[in-house]
Amino acid sequence: MNKYSDKDLIKACKKNSRKHQEILYLKYFDTMYGMCLRQTSDETASMSIVNDGFLKVFKNIEKYQFKGSFEGWIRKIVYNSMIDHFRNSYSKQKFIEIDSKLKFSEINTDIEYEELLKIVDTLPENSKSVFIMHAIEGYNHREIAAIKGIPEGTSKWYLSQAKKKLKELLSKNKLQNII
Repeated sequence: MNKYSDKDLIKACKKNSRKHQEILYLKYFDTMYGMCLRQTSDETASMSIVNDGFLKVFKNIEKYQFKGSFEGWIRKIVYNSMIDHFRNSYSKQKFIEIDSKLKFSEINTDIEYEELLKIVDTLPENSKSVFIMHAIEGYNHREIAAIKGIPEGTSKWYLSQAKKKLKELLSKNKLQNII
């Protein structure tokens, strides 16, 4: 299975090769399933999300431009499938964990997922990207450090700063919603 590079798999998948689609699926399944399971804590939902995501990957593989990480491209599609799943399943999105003691749903039950993303988008760039990679995409600090080319401790610091700022911004948003 490891004898194929991503480039070879992509080319074969573009030709609709079922064999190569299966190899690609198996190569990235564990990573994508783990990301979904960390966010949903539901094995059935995670499996459904991953399968929907890979269906989209295969339908859109022609659009992949060989720019950036192919795994990151897949991760983004599967992540968007997760958003679609929650959007279709629940009226409010409450699956981001700000930290291990304080879940998003405990901060403000009136805020929707899209509103939270708008608030996250106001964070300083480094804190925002580390927060998204850790809290939403499921990367650990060692992986973030390797991807961003920063020390692991710096990744932890950016995440800490993002959480602190988010709690502050979410508290302000909650107060504004009450007024």
